[in-house]
Amino acid sequence: QVQPVESGGRLVQAGGSLRLSCAAFGRTFSDHNVAWFRQAPGQEREFVAAITWNLRGTFYADSVKGRFTISRDNAKKTVYLQMNSLKPEDTAVYYCNDDVVVSTTPVRGVGFWGQGTQVIVSS
Repeated sequence: QVQPVESGGRLVQAGGSLRLSCAAFGRTFSDHNVAWFRQAPGQEREFVAAITWNLRGTFYADSVKGRFTISRDNAKKTVYLQMNSLKPEDTAVYYCNDDVVVSTTPVRGVGFWGQGTQVIVSS
């Protein structure tokens, strides 16, 4: 397995919280910027949050800033997305990418994609 594996998605009521996890398997995980993306029904995949390899920089889409927090544990090769104050518009399949470019807008995934984890936020 060389693709990341996302987990943690489920049905949650508006205002609730979830923490998504992404287990990565690349041998150079700790040298790469990583990020979360999401794709809502009928829409294109969009950037959500990114974190640099050295944990010194984070980036967020305006739509989630102040509500979501990205973090990583390099020893565990795992990326997390803490999602608070969830809104129905957060409903999407959430994907992680284990190598991303953060010097452009939007952040671009260039590494391996996971198959996603479904988040449904009910109103």
